Amino acid sequence: MVKQPETHYAKGPEGNIAYQVVGDGPIDLVVIQGWMSHVDLMWGDPGWVTFVSQLASFARVRAVVAAAQPAA
Repeated sequence: MVKQPETHYAKGPEGNIAYQVVGDGPIDLVVIQGWMSHVDLMWGDPGWVTFVSQLASFARVRAVVAAAQPAA
């Protein structure tokens, strides 16, 4: 199982977009989580950890939260 990675932020037109990068495989995958509002809280879900761990075994996974908190 992979460990929870550091959360990064990209500037969006209406606030910051949170994302994390897991794995280092030759394939880049983007997983957009529109149904969860907090990228760090997803790691409390064993199903999410298993899903991302399986993807990270062969790819570099970028997990993105589509609607993060606006920049302060």
